[in-house]
Amino acid sequence: MADRKTVLVTGATGAQGGSVARHLLEGNGFTIRCLTRNPNSDKAQALAAIGADVIQGDLDDRSSLDTALAGCEGVFGVTNFWEHFDREAQHGKHLIDAVADSNVSHLVLSTLPDAYDLSGQKLEVPHFDIKARLERYARGKDIGATFVHVAFYYENFLSFFPPQKQEDGSYAFGFPQGDTRLAAVAVEDVGGVVTPIFKDPAKFRGRVVGIVGDDRPPAEYAKLMSDALGKQIVYNYIPRETFATFEFPGAEDLANMFEFNRLYIPNRRADLDECRALYPAMQPFDKWVSANWARLDAVLA
Repeated sequence: MADRKTVLVTGATGAQGGSVARHLLEGNGFTIRCLTRNPNSDKAQALAAIGADVIQGDLDDRSSLDTALAGCEGVFGVTNFWEHFDREAQHGKHLIDAVADSNVSHLVLSTLPDAYDLSGQKLEVPHFDIKARLERYARGKDIGATFVHVAFYYENFLSFFPPQKQEDGSYAFGFPQGDTRLAAVAVEDVGGVVTPIFKDPAKFRGRVVGIVGDDRPPAEYAKLMSDALGKQIVYNYIPRETFATFEFPGAEDLANMFEFNRLYIPNRRADLDECRALYPAMQPFDKWVSANWARLDAVLA
C-alpha cells in the first residue's frame, strides 16, 4: 500500500469526476480521495462503497482544499460553470493555487479551448472561455499539469438535446452545428483516458489531451439513433441567431458554442485516434447507443 499514489478527485459525484474516480479505482494502483460538499449523498456513498476515501470539501473554501491535498501526489480538477456560472473562475483559481502550494506533482485539469480568442473575438462562449483562462493561469504556475478538453457528451441526447416528437410522428433535435463534425464522448469513458495520464505523467506534462469517442456530423448521430430504435430521428440545423433567442438559461452561450464548433473546429480526428490508443474500450456512438437504447427509447416515449 505504501507504493500506491494518492489522487484527489474533485467533482467526484459529477459526470467527469465520477468517471475518473471509478476508473482509477479499478485496480490501477491508486488510492482515491474524493472531494464532495456532501459526503452523505447517495453518489458519495456509492464511491465509498467501491473503495474511495470520501471527504468533505468545497472549491469555494481554500482551507478545505489544503486539507484535502495533504499527502496527495496527483489531482484531477474539474469546475462547473453551469452550477456556479462566473464563480467558476474563482473556484478554479482556488484549486490551482492550492495545488501550487502543496506537494502534488501532477494536476490533470479539465479545461476547454478559448472560443473568444480563436474566433478573433467574434464569439463569446463563457463556459469555454473561463476554463481556457484557468488553463493559462495554471500554465503560469510552477506545477506539472496536463489539460483535458472533453467533447460533447453522448448523454446530452438523454437530457439537454433529446429528440422531440414532430407532427408527422418522426423525432428531431437541432442546434447551430450545421454539417460540421461534432466531437462527442460517453461520460463513463472520460476516466479511461485520464487514467493513463496519471500512470505516466511525465509523458503528458504540459500537454492538452482532447477526450473524444466519436466525431460525426449531427445527421449521422441522428441516423445511428434511428437505426437502433427503429424510429425516424432527424437533425435540424438551427441558425445561431435563432437558437440564441430560446428562453432558457445559457441559450446564447450554447448557440455561440455550436457556431464556434461549426466555423473553427472542422474535426477532431487526431484526438479521436489518440483516445482510442490510450483507451481501446472507448465507445463509438453506435456502440453507446446499442448499450443505452432503452434509456433513449424512454426519452422518446
